[in-house]
Amino acid sequence: MTILERIVAEGAVALERRKEMHPLHEVERTAWLREPARDLALALRGDGVSVIAEIKKASPSKGVLSHHFDPVELASTYAANGASAISVLTEPRYFQGSLTTLQQVVRALGDDRPPVLRKDFIVDPYQVFEARACGADCLLLIVALLGRPRLGEFLRLCHELGMHCLVEVHDEAELDTALASEALIIGVNNRDLRTFNVDLATFERLRPRIPNGHIVVSESGIHGREDVERLRAVGVDAVLVGEALMTAPDAAAKLRELRCAA
Repeated sequence: MTILERIVAEGAVALERRKEMHPLHEVERTAWLREPARDLALALRGDGVSVIAEIKKASPSKGVLSHHFDPVELASTYAANGASAISVLTEPRYFQGSLTTLQQVVRALGDDRPPVLRKDFIVDPYQVFEARACGADCLLLIVALLGRPRLGEFLRLCHELGMHCLVEVHDEAELDTALASEALIIGVNNRDLRTFNVDLATFERLRPRIPNGHIVVSESGIHGREDVERLRAVGVDAVLVGEALMTAPDAAAKLRELRCAA
């Protein structure tokens, strides 16, 4: 069993508990009553390379990344230093995230916030409604978990709720699936989910296969300005960065560096 399969299998138990505590009809009603979602596509279309700054307490490969973890303070720092969007990990066991953290970030940043993305392992429509009900403006969808028919279904549901999706791929076959689904925002994850090795060459290999008109995001393995410049040279629109920001002594300075605006 891969780490991805293990995370989903273990998360299914917690998901069923949440369904019992908060039935679908209640979550759905709350989702539809939320204020309009912030536009992720618009936020990532700025000049230069946009940064999706991530709030992530831990990771399966590195363990705890921040022992002084204050998600509201981090989110405020990200917003004040030019993050185009903020990603919040909500998976509880391997990443030590929570939906409560997502809600805290949304409330703290208020109406003028950049789009807030729920990053989790989405396999059930309940999680889509749950994300919007908790205030997420956009959502990560992982092709490796969904496959072509379900990806299309989840995209349609997100669009009905006014949410954009970051559709994540790892290889050529998954990219073909994403393109067939008419996903607008495509994220290339440079991490091999079987070995957890990271290589920016993954993005360089897949980027030429993505037609013009899509917003293309590089995920994982971006540590500094040199990496951003390398990706910019092959046509990246945005980078999603978690570990480098979470472990930086000065998250604000690191974010400005990644934005090439220091």
